Amino acid sequence: MRNTLIRYMVTALILFLFAGCGSSEETELPARPEADSEAPAVPESSQERSLDGAAPDQERNAPRADRIVWRGYAEGMELSRNKEKKVFLNFYADWCRYCKEMDQKTFKDKAVIVYLNDNFIPIRVNSDKEPKTASDYQVKGLPVSWFLSEKGERIGSQPGYIPPDSLLTLLKYIETDSYQKMKFTDFAKSM
Repeated sequence: MRNTLIRYMVTALILFLFAGCGSSEETELPARPEADSEAPAVPESSQERSLDGAAPDQERNAPRADRIVWRGYAEGMELSRNKEKKVFLNFYADWCRYCKEMDQKTFKDKAVIVYLNDNFIPIRVNSDKEPKTASDYQVKGLPVSWFLSEKGERIGSQPGYIPPDSLLTLLKYIETDSYQKMKFTDFAKSM
């Protein structure tokens, strides 16, 4: 009961602290892509190919510094349990303007790439193509990112666009288990 209450309070704190980051209009996203958008479509995790031509098995065995190695949901959850690593779970859609902004800015940031690949199992789910998984996580707007324990337990979520520096601080807060010991504001001040 106490752990559930603590998780609820941490989730509420994270949502409160980051509600103003990026989009506060999470439920008012465009219904389809903008015609003048030049953002590339996000590749499906299962169809992603190496930029250097490495075989997919070689690519998945070592973290990369040039891009995030995204996993599909089932593969990533299994890998998380086997490697005992926390999960960063990001829900997106091809038409989502803020998802594209996160792709172009946050997920291309070198520090974010290295930290995610080294310390988390990054999972990416297209909510339009995997509606059951999105429903299981009560995804109502996009993007939304979840943080899961090594056992698959939900730690908390963050809706909306997250700038690189904010995501990096949040990842460190979760990865170091500081969310169990202190308030996020105190952690952020100590950085």
